[in-house]
Order: sequence, then C-alpha cells, then structure tokens
Amino acid sequence: MKFSSSISLLLAVSSAVPSAVAYTPSSWGIQSRRSPLVMKSDSGGKSFSLTNLFGGEGGGQSSSTLRGSKNLEPHPSVLPHISPLNRLGPDPQSEITSEPLPVHPKVRSGTLPNGLPYIILPNKNPPGRFEAHLQVFSGSADELEPQQGIAHLTEHVAYMGSRKRELLFGTGSQTNAYTDFHHTVFYAVCPVQTPRGGAPMLPMALDALVDVMEARVETSRLEKERAAVLSEMTMVNTIEYRVECQILSTLHRENRLAKRFPIGKEKLIRSWQTDDVKSWHRTHYRPDNVLLYLVGDVDPDEAEKVIADKFGRISAEKQGSEIKLNEIKEQAKDLAKAVVSGTVKAAQSWHYPPVRHDWCVEANADVDPKLLIPAETPDYDIHLQKSYPLDEDVFFLQTEEVAPGKKIRPHIYRHELLQAFSMHLFSKRPVEPIVDLDSFRRSLARRVALAALQIRLNVGGRSDDPAFTFVEFNQLDSAREGCAVCSLDMTAEPHKWKEAIHKSLAEIRKLGVFGVTMGEMERYASSLMTDAEQLAAQGDRIQHGDQLAYLMETVANGHTFMSSEQSYHMTARALSSLTLEDVNEAARELCSHVMSFKEGEPAAEGPVIAVACLPKGYKEGDAEYCDEEALVEAIYEACQIEVEPEKDVVVPFTLVPEDDLAVAMEKNPPEWLGGQFTDGTPNTSPDSITRPFTLRRLGNGIRMGVAYNPHESQRGHLRIVAPGGRDAEKRLGFKKGSMAIGARTMQEGGAFGPWTREQVELFCVDHLLMVEINCSEESITIDFTFPTTNVGNVGFGDEVQLGITGTESVMQIVREIIVGFKWEQDALGRAKSSFRATHESLLKNLENLSTERIMEAMTSEDERFLSIDVPSVDAITLDEAKNAVMSQMSPSNLEISISGDFDVPEVLEMAYKYIGTIPADANKEFLKEEVKEGVGAKIGSVPQLPKPGKFIELELPDSDPRAVAYVAGSAPNAWGYLADGTTVAEKIMDKDKRASDYDKQRRKHPLFAYVALSLLSEIANRRLFSNVRERKQLTYDANFSFTGFERLLGGWFLVTVTASKENAQKALDACKETLHNLRKSQPITPDNVESAKRVVLNRHEFQLRTTQYWTEKMSGLQEESIPLKGPLSFTDFQAVVEAITPKDLQLALETMGLEDDELFTCIGRTVQTATPDDENE
Repeated sequence: MKFSSSISLLLAVSSAVPSAVAYTPSSWGIQSRRSPLVMKSDSGGKSFSLTNLFGGEGGGQSSSTLRGSKNLEPHPSVLPHISPLNRLGPDPQSEITSEPLPVHPKVRSGTLPNGLPYIILPNKNPPGRFEAHLQVFSGSADELEPQQGIAHLTEHVAYMGSRKRELLFGTGSQTNAYTDFHHTVFYAVCPVQTPRGGAPMLPMALDALVDVMEARVETSRLEKERAAVLSEMTMVNTIEYRVECQILSTLHRENRLAKRFPIGKEKLIRSWQTDDVKSWHRTHYRPDNVLLYLVGDVDPDEAEKVIADKFGRISAEKQGSEIKLNEIKEQAKDLAKAVVSGTVKAAQSWHYPPVRHDWCVEANADVDPKLLIPAETPDYDIHLQKSYPLDEDVFFLQTEEVAPGKKIRPHIYRHELLQAFSMHLFSKRPVEPIVDLDSFRRSLARRVALAALQIRLNVGGRSDDPAFTFVEFNQLDSAREGCAVCSLDMTAEPHKWKEAIHKSLAEIRKLGVFGVTMGEMERYASSLMTDAEQLAAQGDRIQHGDQLAYLMETVANGHTFMSSEQSYHMTARALSSLTLEDVNEAARELCSHVMSFKEGEPAAEGPVIAVACLPKGYKEGDAEYCDEEALVEAIYEACQIEVEPEKDVVVPFTLVPEDDLAVAMEKNPPEWLGGQFTDGTPNTSPDSITRPFTLRRLGNGIRMGVAYNPHESQRGHLRIVAPGGRDAEKRLGFKKGSMAIGARTMQEGGAFGPWTREQVELFCVDHLLMVEINCSEESITIDFTFPTTNVGNVGFGDEVQLGITGTESVMQIVREIIVGFKWEQDALGRAKSSFRATHESLLKNLENLSTERIMEAMTSEDERFLSIDVPSVDAITLDEAKNAVMSQMSPSNLEISISGDFDVPEVLEMAYKYIGTIPADANKEFLKEEVKEGVGAKIGSVPQLPKPGKFIELELPDSDPRAVAYVAGSAPNAWGYLADGTTVAEKIMDKDKRASDYDKQRRKHPLFAYVALSLLSEIANRRLFSNVRERKQLTYDANFSFTGFERLLGGWFLVTVTASKENAQKALDACKETLHNLRKSQPITPDNVESAKRVVLNRHEFQLRTTQYWTEKMSGLQEESIPLKGPLSFTDFQAVVEAITPKDLQLALETMGLEDDELFTCIGRTVQTATPDDENE
C-alpha cells in the first residue's frame, strides 16, 4: 500500500546509484502507479516436512560441512513451515483451476542442505553487473515486547559491522540494507569483475552477505549504530511519518502491526547491550528463515556452486547455540509456535508478517478457511490485543455499526502541523493467487475498472471549484502487511471535507452499481495490451533492479513469475476473452465495501476502516470541524446519494487533422537548418543524421535534438525547455509568482483547438502519455513520456484498428501547447490553490522553513529563490499568468529534445511537419522588453552573498522534539561559472601558475568544472558520513549538495544534517569542521578521487539507459545561455572524469565560499506545544 515509503527504514550509505526518477502523475494522462502485468497472487497451503526443510531441493549441493553443527541442540525457533520459494518451490501451494500460467524459463531456484533457499535469474541489462539480495524473513512485527526496534538496530550492526562489505568499496559496487514490518533485506549491486585485476566479484559480494549472517556484535559498533538509530528516529519523525503511523495503527488494530513499527522505542534502544542484539540476530538470521536472490549477468551453474560454497556452512543449530539470553530464547520459542499455528505468514506466505486480518469482503464471499484466523488465542497473545506498558496512549473509537451488520472503524488525528483535511478509507481483502488464466483475467478486469474510476475521479477533481485537491482509489497486494488493501486516499481544504467525501464515495458507488462503459473498457484494455507489448519488446533489456523488484514482489505474494514475453502472450489471451460483464463484476467487487452502506444493500463481512487527519484548532460548529461521529455520518450519508450511469465521451483520433496540417505546411513551409554550438564543436549540417544524437534547428528558430535509445523498448521522452523561469519573471517585470503559477495553470488545463480539456485528457490516456510542466528559477520545462508504437488501438489480434503512434501524438500536443493552448479560469483556480497549500505547508515544515530562512539571508530576500506567499498568489490574474508564460513561448526561445526507441528519420519528419510549421513569429504579441535593473541582485546570476555570513535560529511549534541544521555558502553553477562571471577553470589557472601544458589543456575542456564539482560532491558526502556519523556519532545522515544551476551564474552549496535538539549545534560544528579539514588538514586523497570516479561513472552509465537522462543531457546543447554545454559534454564525459586529479579538486574547492565569515548556518528546532487534547495523540 502507499504508506510504505517512510515506515520502511533504509540504511543510508555512501555510494548508491539513485533510483529512476518517478514522475508526478500527469493531470492530462493516466494517474495510477506503474505496476507489473501480474498484480495479485497467493502462496497458501500446507506445511512441508523437516526433510524438505533441511534435505534440500534443486542444484548446488555443498561439500562444506555445517560449521559447528555436530552435537548441538536444534534451534529453538525452527519449526516446520511453508517454503518461502512459494510457486518456485518444490511444493507450490496454490490451487490451479484453469490453464496454469507459464514460469519464466530462465529462473532457477533451489534449497541448500542446511535449508537456505535461493533464486537465480540470469539477466543481461546492464551487462557486466549483478545484484544479490539477502532477505531475512523477520522484521519489526516479529519482535517481542522488550525488543521493539531491535530488528532495525541489528540490521545496522550487522551491515555496518561487516568488514567484508568494506572490501567492496572502490569497486563500483553499491550496498545497502533496510528493515520493514515483515523482513530485513541486505543487498549488493556489483560489477561482475573488479575494475582492477578482473577478479570475480560474486564471491566477494556473497562473502559480504554471509558476513551479515554471521555478524559479530562488537560494543564499539553497537554504540555507533545506537547513536545513528536514535538520530534516525528524530529524522524520520516528520508529520507525514506520524500520519502514516496513525493510519497503519488504525488499519491494523487487530494485529501486531499496530504496535510494532520498525523504528522502535527509544527507551529500549538506549538500554540494549551486545547480548540483546546477538540474541535477536541468532534467533532470526538462520538458513530456513532467509532467501537469497541473485539477478544479473551471471552463469546460473557457476552461481549455484558459489552460493553452496559460501552459505552451505551456516547452520541453524550453531546460530541457536549462541543465543545467550535464556528468557528471550524461551519467549522467542513461544512466539515461533504461535506464528506457525495462527497467522497469514504460516497459512499463505512465509514472506508475510505474523498477523491476522479482519477481512472486509462481500457477504457470503468465498474466503479460504485457513485465512479465517481467530482474533483471540487462549495460550499466547500473538495479535497483541491486550494492553502492555510500552503501548502508545492513543484514543480509538470502537468499531461503529451504522446499520445492522454494517461496520466502520473510525479514527481522527489532529495536529498543528497539518494543513489540509485528508481521509483514508480502507477495506482489507485476502491476496488472490495469480497462477492460472482465470485468475490472471480477473486481475486484468480489476485493472480496467480501477483505471476507469481513477480517470473519472481526476475529471471530477478538476471542476471550477473542486471538492478535493487529490484523490486516488486503488487496490494493491501488500506483502509487508500480508493482505490486499483497497484504499481511497483523498485530500481537501478543511471546510470542504464533507463535500469531498460525498463526491468521491458517490463516484465509487457509481462504478460499483453501473460498471464501466464499453468505450472505457476498450480504452483501458487497449492500454494494458500496449503496456504488455512494451515490456515484451524490452526482453532482456529490462534492468536488473526492475527484474528483481518484480521477482521479489511476485514470489512474496505467491504469483507465478513470468517473463515479459510470457506475460504479453497471456495478456493477449486473457483480454481476447475479457467481457464487459467480467470488468463490471470486478468493479462491483472492488466497490462492494462502499456499496454495502446503501440502505437496502446487504452488509459486507467485516469492518471498513476510515481515518481522517486534519489541523488542530477547529471547534464544534465550525465548518472545518470533524470528529469520529461526524466522519461516520458523512460516509453513511455519501453512500445514500443516488447515482446515474457514466456517459461515454467522444475522444478524437487525432488532435491535428491532416487538412489542418496541409494548410500549415503551405502557409509556413518548414525548413531545416544546421545545429550551432558554443563549446567548440563544429556546426552540423541540416541534412545529416549523427550519433549519439542529431542536433538541428528549424527555420522558425526552434532547436531540435533527437537521439535513439533502445534501452527502454517502445518508450520515449520529450522535453521542451524555455529558458527564463522566475529569473525572466523578474527581468521582464511580471508580478511575483506569475511565471510559476502560469506554468501550473497550464498543467491544470489542457484544452486546445476544438477539443475540451476532458477530450484532450482522454486522448492522453488512450495514447499512454504523461505530461509534467514545471517552472524553476531559470526555465520552464515541459516533460512528456510516451510509447513510440501505435496506441489508442481498438480491438485485439486480427480485428485491431490501429491508432496513431505515441510519438506522433506527442508532436501534436507540443504544437498545440505553443500555438493553440486555451487558458481557463478554473485551471488558474486549481493552480493557485496548489501554491497556497504549498506555502502554508512550508510554514509548518521544519526542514522547508529552515531552508527558506537561510535562503532569505543568502539572497537578501531575492524573490526568484523564495516560496510564493499567499497574498502574491491571490494577486495573480489569468491574463498575468498567461502573459508571463507565453512570453517565453517564442519559437526562437525554445529547445526540444527527444529520445526513445524509434526511427530517427521518422521522428525528424514528424518534427518537420508538426513543429516546423509553427510560425516564426508565433506568440510575438506576448514578447516584453526587459525592465531596467534596479538596486539589488544582478539579473541572470545569483546574488553576491553578503558578508559576513549569518547564523540563524528558528523554532517551530510541534508536539515532538526535532532539529535540523544547515551549512551553506557560495559555489559555482553546474558549469563552473561564479556569480561574478568568472569560471572555476580561470580561478584554478590563476592559482596553479606552474601547471603543465597538459593540465592547462585539460582544465580548458568545457566539461572540466562540471565533472570536478560532481566528484567534489561525492567526496564531501563520504567525508561527512565518516566524520559526523561514524566518528562523532551525531547523526544518522549528513548530506552535501550543489544547487546546480545551468543558466544562472553562480550558485550555492548546502549541507543538511539532522540530529537531536541536544546535538544540533555539535552536528553543525562537525559539518563545518569536515569542510574545513577537507581544505586544510585532511586534503583530498587519490583513493578519495578514484572511489568518487567509480560512483560518478557508474551512475552515468546507469542513467544512460533511460530516455529521460538523454533529454536532460541534450537540453541546452544548442542554448547560447549555457556556453560550455555542447556535444563535447556528452561524448567526452568518461575521458574527462578519468583525467581529474586530486589537485584539480583541491583547487576547485577553493572557488567555494568556505571561510568562516562566508558561511551561512541555521539550526531549526521544534518547541513542544501544550499537552495534546484528549482526541489527538
């Protein structure tokens, strides 16, 4: 479910490749999470025998003896249980009722003689790399009462204490670990061979994971990690985290999850000694309770041998013999017995937490009897329904019966840091296994129904005066919770909370009662087919990380793990026989918990859970006031509203008819011109196609860059950049905030030509387009993701009617944005509402408010770099927003970059027709002369920092103690320009008078400063980690970053560190000390540089496999406002990185404002508010 991100605790380390950028769902396209083709599954069934558990199945027999296992007693917590391999195991549990789904032909699984299971999936992308993940099937939900938080602390100790993990440093590897309710995971992402020497790295990576299984628990390491965890406890305790805790506590009140959050209890964390940690470790880190995943460029036969050699010697008996605390050993044994006798973990999947659920299903629904687990057990309170001394003091209203048999479990959470009203309505259902064609078809029917409902909700939320500001309805299988969660998540302005509930629940009831229209079914079934086709086209080009995430989720929920090609074929078969009745049956089932509250409808089995979160301060009688009784009443009222069937909307086949395009071709004949560059690259001809990209200009002035990238099959990314942004807003004399609000208004709108916003939105849905429009300090950017194949198709197989390609549909929208966009008052209203909420939430967020205050001080309150306050937002009119944005939409100001899996000549031809026919003087009526520069910051650059620097302290009312500290100062922009117009290269040349001709030449390369600053950022982060976290034990994480402007001259660096209120000043001083030492007493070493190079090059190589990265890198190549950015910055990247020396970086460091009197520092602390009222915390 969607609350997993901040509850699951991730251990911060130095050198992780960032995950792929996730787009904010487009307000013009589908708003739903991208999910694998198979959504639902199961792995229930009978237990296997001890012979299976320890006898082993599959390959990889180890010749190693089980170390220390002779004459030892059995491990006290080892009991017979179902195999964690689920469908990939020797005894698959799920019942097959129709044609079974095929298993991925390359996947291999087995179990070592000691009971340790493994899964190997050979995968070729990226070549020469692999990922190994060790999943321990114990998390915070497995903790005893005096162990709350020990799973997470043990993860830290085992991971950070591994000396063999340290051997992976400098090899281009990334390692990390995380803890959640149901598991603890350690992983290593490595090259197949060491960079120097070519030694195989699989044995080294597995050595590091074996080291985790055999962890030494040393006092020094325990103290370091105790300090890190206590700091992390402060860091994660944001208002968003607290809201998630309230939601999960209510949702899972009948089981252990409500009382076992991974972060744990501070009192206990401070008290544990090495025996406590070692006892947890030896209880749970045992062969039968883990699963090793290996995905990547590996030979499965060889991998099995290495796995057997490394892991085969570990024995559960040896682990059990090292549990020193007998009382804990006995309590853990009792818990283990209770787990295998009455939980979904034992009944359905060993990946699940040891819990039961109050299922909310249709009356007389067929629920597997083994999942109907009693609420109370006579011998052991495994579901924690009794009160315990460490329980949180939280007020919950008991489940209410609003009508005979119709139950709601409500909870209200109020807090002074909350800004909006939100409601979260849940129904918990058993996970259905996706193992055969029938179950697969049902899962696709659910996806069609969910997509239809989400688009309806989006359209309803975009009226002139929308009831809600965000709404999402979904059902997802959650291995971390051991159930499928059907959820409605909705936010609204506090005074509209009842209206928001009424409208959202009425829309859900409408779907349940009347189902989808035929047009909706064709639209979303076609989208599923296109999605499956794109995945199949990727074949062995799917990234290791994506394959592994899909594999882990599929295995955990008991799905059949299929290849993308197999999924495609099964999708085609399932959709060919999918009927409207199938989809509407799925819709009825999805919405049954809401439908059941209608008078006269049968009651659902089990409770619906409702959680509302809202700001403090409202009193009974206020429109904004809501308590549990009012919430229940509003939900019940909403379900009585009469609903009518949905009407189909006519969706255009094309946005730009051929006749209109022919007229444009005749009136404004297009022309190609050559590309022009400022980095020293020779200009290109107008008719040549070059690699790695083709760069040209159109006769109307628009710069075009096109690159073929096959790594994301049948996918593309297009970016429009209009240089200017909030800097142009000030330069041209527009009202404060008009450029940013105008860009958001464009995002919220979408009507153009003869088409309404709803028609354009559904056109985007049909063609799987996502659009995101943003305004930064220096530009407006419009990003599109799209399929490159024919989409908007109707029918399947031989009966299919092809739509236009996603690439052509994007070109049409680009054209209309520039010349035909309709500015609508209601879109402005939604944009302004969003900016008001953003600014008001900033004032209640410790990190954001602290950053705002330090930025005010550094920029002398330059509005280009600050949040837009509410009075400024309110003052913007539609014409002002329109005029600001359209002043930047002159063709000569635009650059369009497009990358994807397509034919470059075809894309150039589309650009020629759709973009080249835009008149050169389009939008000339919006052009505006620059205003005369007034007193203050120079336009086009960041302000010169005032001297001396400044120390800022601020306090924010909050019920919980938190603190954050910052160190900031001047820095170059991404390309090495300082605010005064000088460059890093010039500064270095001036200091290094004795530089060789070779060094002078290197430093003149346009990419030199860009690379140097990237490496400096990596080195600074590693130093901060070593000093502030490891040596001084003052924080969980300290982070160094640059602002990275490309067009504005100059920028800033920012160090962020979280700490306890007591340690905030010490942490800030330690960060300043680290930066000082980097310049003076502990300068940059060759090892520092080599390690940073591996990180930067690996990240670059990884990102080159994404179309978005290509468009980001191409943007600006032909812009005069970024003179050093050109083709050389792309083609020479690796060579420039490899040539950088420690001296280069040491000298580059001196271009930053690091002297004490140049630094701006800030500490933000919360101040405890009065005692919470009796309804809240």
